[in-house]
Amino acid sequence: MIARRLILAAPALLLARAAQAITWKGEAAQGALLRGQAPPGTTLALEGRAVRVSPEGFFAMGFGRDHDDSANLTITHPGGRRETRRLPVQKRDWDVQRITGLPPAMVTPDESALARITAERARLATARGVDSAGTDFMRDLTWPARGRISGVFGSQRILNGQPRQPHYGLDVASPTGTPIHAVLPGRVTLSGDFYFFGQILVVDHGHGVNTLYAHLSQRIAREGQVVTQGERIALMGATGRVTGPHLHFSLSWYQLFLDPRPLLTGEQP
Repeated sequence: MIARRLILAAPALLLARAAQAITWKGEAAQGALLRGQAPPGTTLALEGRAVRVSPEGFFAMGFGRDHDDSANLTITHPGGRRETRRLPVQKRDWDVQRITGLPPAMVTPDESALARITAERARLATARGVDSAGTDFMRDLTWPARGRISGVFGSQRILNGQPRQPHYGLDVASPTGTPIHAVLPGRVTLSGDFYFFGQILVVDHGHGVNTLYAHLSQRIAREGQVVTQGERIALMGATGRVTGPHLHFSLSWYQLFLDPRPLLTGEQP
């Protein structure tokens, strides 16, 4: 990934303030997660939202699928000087994905199913809102499973001919029972069986960065368990709203879904 440097001073002061540069990997773009480092003691806020900075200066921040073409990053330097920088956010074009053959109840749930879905959304929001101090998110992400890419982040979904919300994950299709691995070290904050997602795991990696693994046939990792990168945590399945066995894999910064594909490194396991 490309290392970017945010210049915090005019050219004449660059050398004097070189130690105050903030660096990160990647480009600010719709759906992007940026992971970087600032001088210890720096305070950051993106669009008015506080960005957690570790004692070593590590931080993460994300931009949603439909983010505007710029964002304001407010920086308070260790010495107390404060400034706001306007970051350009690259616009992306999203695919349209048509899915047919779903049971009608999975497209338009009845009232009892809607009550269940509402409760599950609350549980999921709690898990994805965890703000732990760990910095496992700074590592490169490895692939969660081997298989064919059958769905991409950001695509507009049309289910049984009805437009629905965009697809907020990466789908990897393989036979039921295919091993699924943790893409980063972390702690399992949610393990459950949901209406749309089927059997699901959520893993926290620190600073609001979390990953979600859905449509599982078996959950191996337990809620509260600490897992290592590459550890087998589940088996692929076809539970929830699916037309066939696959893994729905999502990356988030708190409640904001992001595109995991640009961050995945190496070969599929």
